[in-house]
Amino acid sequence: MLVEAIEEAVSAIDEETRRAAGEGSGRPLEALRLVTYKLEKLRGHMTAGRRLLNDLRTLRRLLLGQRLLSEDRIPGDDGSG
Repeated sequence: MLVEAIEEAVSAIDEETRRAAGEGSGRPLEALRLVTYKLEKLRGHMTAGRRLLNDLRTLRRLLLGQRLLSEDRIPGDDGSG
């Protein structure tokens, strides 16, 4: 949901930036460019965060799978045979 909100904000700010550039607005145009920069940074952080969460989910599945495998072993069987 947050990614969608960021995308909507980027679109709206892009439109405002074009309008301000056409009017020759100095300070408002600078502010809009700063907003664009900050939104791009936020988008990058969201992408990185999503990747980190996916990695953590993968690691959790891996660890839970190993735990389940070790629980399935016969109690007292240490493999030394």
